[in-house]
Amino acid sequence: MQAKTRSLIQINIAVLLFGLAGLFGKLSTLPAIGLVGGRTLFAALALVLVLIWKRETFVFKTWREYYCFFLLGALLAVHWTTFFYSIQCSSVAIGLLTYATFPVFVTFLEPVLFRESLKKSDLLIALAVFGGLVLIIPEYRLSNHITLGVLWGTLSGLTFALLSVLNRKYVRQYSALTIAFYQNTFACICLWPVIFSIHISFPFHELLNLLILGILCTALSHTLFIQSMIRLKAQLASVIAGLEPVYGMVLAALLLGEYPNLRTLAGGSVILTTVIYASVKMPR
Repeated sequence: MQAKTRSLIQINIAVLLFGLAGLFGKLSTLPAIGLVGGRTLFAALALVLVLIWKRETFVFKTWREYYCFFLLGALLAVHWTTFFYSIQCSSVAIGLLTYATFPVFVTFLEPVLFRESLKKSDLLIALAVFGGLVLIIPEYRLSNHITLGVLWGTLSGLTFALLSVLNRKYVRQYSALTIAFYQNTFACICLWPVIFSIHISFPFHELLNLLILGILCTALSHTLFIQSMIRLKAQLASVIAGLEPVYGMVLAALLLGEYPNLRTLAGGSVILTTVIYASVKMPR
C-alpha cells in the first residue's frame, strides 16, 4: 500500500472516530461534565503511554508554560462540555453542525489576537454560516430544545476556535501529542473536583463507554490525524476534517435511528459548504 493511500485511510478513520464521539452524548446517561471528565482522564492516560512509546520529551522548561496549558485545558473542558450538552438537549446532527462553525470564528479571532488583517471575503463567509444557523433554528425561544442545542453548539465552536488560535504559539515548540496530553490532563484536573462535588456516579457500563471515548475517539484519532498530516497537504486534511459532521450524522442514523429533518439538512449544507470553502481558500 502506498504511503499516501495509507495516510488517506488514517485521516478518514480519525475523522470517523471524531464523528463517533458525538454519539456518546446520546448513548450515555451521564451528564455532559461527567462524559468530558471521563474522556479527558482516559485520553490523558493513553496519550502519555504514546509519548513514552515514541520517546518524546514532554517536560516544559518553565512553570509559566504549565500555567498557560492549565488555562488551555480549562478552555478545552468548556468546549467539550458545551459540545456534549448541545447534543444531549438537541441531536447529534445539531451538535456537530454548529460546532463545525469554528473555522469562521478563527477568521475573526486571529485579527483581534494577532493583529492580522480581516478581508471582506471573511465577512461574507461569516454571513453565510450565520445564514445556515438561522435555517436550523426553528424558533427564537430558549424553551425550544433545538434552539438551545444550536446556542450551546455554537458556543462549543467559539471556544474551540479560541483554543485553536491560542495553540498557534505552541505548535512550533511542541508536538501535537504533547499539546493534546497536557490539555487533556489539565481539563481533567479542572473537571473532577466539580464531578465529585455534584456526586456523579459511574456505573461499570459507563466506564466502558468512557474508555472507548477516551482511547479510541480521542487519543487514537488524534494520533492517526497527526500521522496522516506527514504526507497529506493541510488543505486536503482540512476538507476531509470537514466531513466530521457527515460521518457523525450517518453513524447517528445507523446506530441510533436519529435522522435530521429537512431544516437541519438545509442549514447544515450551507454551513459545511461554507466551512470547507473557507478551509480551501485559506493560505497555507
